[in-house]
Amino acid sequence: MPRTFLALGAINAFLCVALGAFGAHSLKQKLSIDMLAVYQTGVQYHFYHALGLMAVGLVLLHFPKSRLIVLSGWLMLAGIVLFSVSLYVLSLTGIRGLGAITPLGGVAFLSAWALLAYGSWSDK
Repeated sequence: MPRTFLALGAINAFLCVALGAFGAHSLKQKLSIDMLAVYQTGVQYHFYHALGLMAVGLVLLHFPKSRLIVLSGWLMLAGIVLFSVSLYVLSLTGIRGLGAITPLGGVAFLSAWALLAYGSWSDK
């Protein structure tokens, strides 16, 4: 499992750099300032949680049997999809209904960090 989360983190970090560059160079003239800020928020939280996925992989090296830490990693990945990807799509398409999905990603992020802390503390 550690390798899985390390690889997922590295892949997502790569995607963040690519998406950030795309936003900075290709979307600057195409999106409103507000929508560009939404896009950049998606990239920012995506990158934080790409690093979080790598942290999960490293923590799993110390607690390889922890189900909570594994769940934390999957919740971080779900949060990336629900939060960041919904912001990317919202900013590019203007579909406001996606705003209902974004908070679910935030809850996934919060849950992931809480489980990582608890799993590291309790070794469960």
